[in-house]
Amino acid sequence: MRQEERKTIHAAILGAVLFLLIQIFRTPLGRIEDKDLLIAFYLILGCCTVAFGFAIFAQGWLLFANSLSKARLYTSALFLGVSIFDFLHVLGFVGIPGITSYISPEQSLWLLTFSRLASALGIMLIFSREDQLVGNGVKGKVFRNAFVVILLSLAVFGLGNLIVSGLADEPWAETARDLMNMAILLVYLLGAAIIIYPGKSEKSASLLIIIRSLVFFSLAQVFFMNLFSVGELDYLFGMLSSAAAYYLLLTGVYRLTIEEPFQENQQAEARINYLAYHDELTGLPNRRRLMQRMEEVVLQSEQDKSRGFAGLVIMNINHFKNINDSLGHYAGDLLLQLVARRIGDEVRVNEELFSMGADEFAFLMTERTGLENCLVRAGELLRLFETPVGLESGEYHISLSLGVSIYPGDGDTAEQLIQNADTAVHNAKDQGVEIRRYIPAMQMKAKERLKLENDLRRALERGEFYLVYQPQVLLETEEIVGMEALLRWNHPKRGLVSPVDFIPIAEESGLIVPIGEWVLKTACMQNKMWQDAGYHPICVSINLSMRQFLQPNLAGKIDAILKDIGLDPCYVDLEITESMTLDKETAFDQLNRLKRLGVCISIDDFGTGYSSLHYLKNMPIDRLKIDRSFVSDVMEDSNNAAIVSTITSMAHHLKLKVTAEGVENKDQLHFLRQQHCHEAQGYLFSKPVKAAEFEQSFLRPLLEMPS
Repeated sequence: MRQEERKTIHAAILGAVLFLLIQIFRTPLGRIEDKDLLIAFYLILGCCTVAFGFAIFAQGWLLFANSLSKARLYTSALFLGVSIFDFLHVLGFVGIPGITSYISPEQSLWLLTFSRLASALGIMLIFSREDQLVGNGVKGKVFRNAFVVILLSLAVFGLGNLIVSGLADEPWAETARDLMNMAILLVYLLGAAIIIYPGKSEKSASLLIIIRSLVFFSLAQVFFMNLFSVGELDYLFGMLSSAAAYYLLLTGVYRLTIEEPFQENQQAEARINYLAYHDELTGLPNRRRLMQRMEEVVLQSEQDKSRGFAGLVIMNINHFKNINDSLGHYAGDLLLQLVARRIGDEVRVNEELFSMGADEFAFLMTERTGLENCLVRAGELLRLFETPVGLESGEYHISLSLGVSIYPGDGDTAEQLIQNADTAVHNAKDQGVEIRRYIPAMQMKAKERLKLENDLRRALERGEFYLVYQPQVLLETEEIVGMEALLRWNHPKRGLVSPVDFIPIAEESGLIVPIGEWVLKTACMQNKMWQDAGYHPICVSINLSMRQFLQPNLAGKIDAILKDIGLDPCYVDLEITESMTLDKETAFDQLNRLKRLGVCISIDDFGTGYSSLHYLKNMPIDRLKIDRSFVSDVMEDSNNAAIVSTITSMAHHLKLKVTAEGVENKDQLHFLRQQHCHEAQGYLFSKPVKAAEFEQSFLRPLLEMPS
């Protein structure tokens, strides 16, 4: 329980105990005969009450004009009127000469009753609602409303004075006033209940203080009600409780409308400042903070040449996009947090870890004695991920690529050092190595890569892509039973660009989706044209990228394309990779939708991923394609031979077809036949060729086919 909540409970207990003690000791207290002393105390307490009430008006209406809120203005207007009522009541009750001719002590009690009624209703209505700052557009309206409250208070005072002058001497007036005081007590208690009940379960400190003021308002009302006996002491204790209530209300309104908004602004500014220099997901300092630290390191190194080398390592998670796309963004975010935690736990003195955004981290070593030590430390960071990372869906092996820049040598400024380390890490990923130190030649390659991406964005609309087809042969008869469509790019200036160079760029940039759709349409149209020309129909294999495969409407797109072309789905084979099935539930759902179209589905490059045999046997697939890396060394490497033999045997048991890729010589062909591999493709049969050459060399009219 918070301190303010305890204070509120203690205030309620204190009020109840105070009232009981006064009732218990009422007889000895009643023997106080010095009435002038009691009147003097009453006058002092009354003046304090009026002063607190006017202070509420002053702080809301006159002070802190830049922190206006509706609660402030309405409360200040309300208590201006209430203060006037209380002031006139005190003057009339104590019998100030010149006042009693207008306000008798009896009439002053009615003024007190009207004052308490106004405060009870006003507090309940104002603080039972969510407070709002007064914007410039509505400031005039709120001021007008507050001014109306003041006028209403004064009008009620005038009307009340008229009523009092006619009612004060009536025999039933005292009973009527007691009933009104009872109603006012109920309004105070109802106001406290309404403020406590709605909204958040945890109330702000200011609202709890206002609730405490309502407790003392209620206690004062109990004294003014005269349920047991009436006398100056009851009114004295009532005025004492009122003074406490006014003081608490003054404090609560100040905290609610001025102090708490100010603290909230400070917290918001601190939060904005934190987010400006930290990554929200991992909590690590971000790129902006790294730039500051690098500038500090460069400046310190210039001032103190004995500090030695400073090393910056940029770390990139390999294939993070596949994990993020296949397992979902929640799993991707969790992976980033786990990677940050694993590296952060190993940070030593004079080392700092930063988040560069997305899947990149920066590791700064501010004091290293030489280049070799920096590279050794980078290798230690790599070894942190030799053990798998545990996500909710299982454990996954991940690897990092590292780019290193050293000061001095690889840049004179913080910006150069960061940029060069970033260039080095992308070079490491392109080259398939773990660590690269920056060299100037990398910058030229990075610029070339950027230019290639820009050219790639225009290649599709300029018609620079074309397809080649590689035949797939039935090993038993060496009959052509299929073909794989492969993408090629004829750049107007560079000439033929290798798929190894442009496919990764297309995948990273997202261009692979429209390019993949073009490949699908073009290959299916070509296959349909050959069938319409009277050639024996064969199946065309088309590779799907990860981004394509994860499209929710992929099956609908393919169905529309096939219907538009008029190609039977059984002549289309869609090839996916094992990495696309990391998220088993999503993959199964997508594969089932594709399978319902009637197309064939193959797993390409089988054996290079992490497919589970448990899931493999339930997948709606038709074929496994053995990766060329196993086939190429099958005669020299017994392990590769065992892998090919195992995959083929497993496929037969699962009633799946097997296609071997990369067959280049007769020995490999003979081995595959011994393993009862169904089909093969590779340079032994033909390299990928254009459509015209494929038609001339491998397609046969239906009439020439054996019956």
